[in-house]
Amino acid sequence: MKYTYSKAEKLKSHKIIESLFKEGKSVAKYPLRLVYVSLNQEESNQHLVGVSVSKKYFKKAVDRNYYKRLLRESYRLNQHLLKDALLQPSAVMLFYQTSENITLEQMQHKMKLLIEKLKQHSAKESAE
Repeated sequence: MKYTYSKAEKLKSHKIIESLFKEGKSVAKYPLRLVYVSLNQEESNQHLVGVSVSKKYFKKAVDRNYYKRLLRESYRLNQHLLKDALLQPSAVMLFYQTSENITLEQMQHKMKLLIEKLKQHSAKESAE
């Protein structure tokens, strides 16, 4: 498996982002939060992923960009787990929701825990 985060995988569509916040389901594992929504075949045939760090927690753009970079790298290295958890193509937004400073290793650990929680959440949904 290639561990890439190509331009085609990036979530950029305003329409999809809007539907993500209106209809999306959320899973959180402190300090990360993941919001996802399934996509139609017309919209995309693969997962679309975006990252966000709030200005509320990091006033300086340098700091926000650093944590966005960590989120993207953490996703890139663990994307195979996320794709296993979400069986059909989905739009996903990852949020970093604290002002605490964490390392890449800690971020990757939290990402794995978040994806495990997502698997449990999606298993419950499919059972209902």
